[in-house]
Amino acid sequence: MKKRFPGYVFRGVISVFILCLSLSVSHAAILLDRVVAVVNKEVITWSELYKMMESEAGDKMKNMDETERLKIFKENEPLFLEKLIDFRLEVQDAERIGLQVGPDETKDAIENIKKKYGMTDAAFEEMLKKEGLSVDEYKKQLSEQILVRQYMNRQIKNKIVISDEEVKKYIEENREHIIDTEAYKLRQIFFRRPKDENEAKMLEGKIAALAEKVKAGEKFEAIASSMSEDATAKTGGDLGYVKKSLLAKEFLIVLESMKPGDISKPFSTQQGMHIIKLEGKAEARNTDQIREDVKNHLEEQQFMERYKALIKSLREKSHIEIRL
Repeated sequence: MKKRFPGYVFRGVISVFILCLSLSVSHAAILLDRVVAVVNKEVITWSELYKMMESEAGDKMKNMDETERLKIFKENEPLFLEKLIDFRLEVQDAERIGLQVGPDETKDAIENIKKKYGMTDAAFEEMLKKEGLSVDEYKKQLSEQILVRQYMNRQIKNKIVISDEEVKKYIEENREHIIDTEAYKLRQIFFRRPKDENEAKMLEGKIAALAEKVKAGEKFEAIASSMSEDATAKTGGDLGYVKKSLLAKEFLIVLESMKPGDISKPFSTQQGMHIIKLEGKAEARNTDQIREDVKNHLEEQQFMERYKALIKSLREKSHIEIRL
């Protein structure tokens, strides 16, 4: 209740092009380029769709074998095509209501990008060349990004007003979930304490072996899901944010020497044995900070509600033809 270059993000929730990376596919695949959708009078091609998916792919996927990567892309074509259709609808409607992006705005945006990432003109152009983009092509894409941002501000963001009463009501209704003191975001692997001494020794050996697996690189969440003996197993051991004042002293002792990302050694409490993963920390916040966070949360919530309604309206009055 944080940027990446290149990316495809709008307010963390609405996807738009920041950069359109070139897709490294075989010559045969390029020859198969085709129209995958028609949005009013505009077409979306197969290569456009795959460039978008490539731009959103994480480093792990980008380093995959080409065949494996394309297989995953193929499975996700429908989802990403819907995103691309929404983006085209937004651009079209922005142009319909008379919004425009001048060359100076695009130029300033490029200068800001180069400044942010410490790029010279030559380095910037070389980067675009490696991605298969000309400067003019990139300017066009960037102009559309700016246009959509202006469109969202005008049609949604500038119309959102959150009153003090709404903030107050939310705080009153969600007080137990609001973090106002120091807190830790935790996951745990938990085993209940056995009554039998022999079983207790066996448990110590079992949890020590699991700790070694985690240390060797096995996913903490996966082990918690399959092995943990509390209700959080269903969510990979996720405890969420836990206020410091609510934690047992054994937890606090272990957490003193941990930083976000660390995984503890096994330790005991009255309830049983634990291995914990510290995923984050939250500092104590005053009333003004809490109110500001709640206001931002409500604005984001209302933004999403209005965005979904806007897209629904645009789709209902548009001609959309899917050809996947």
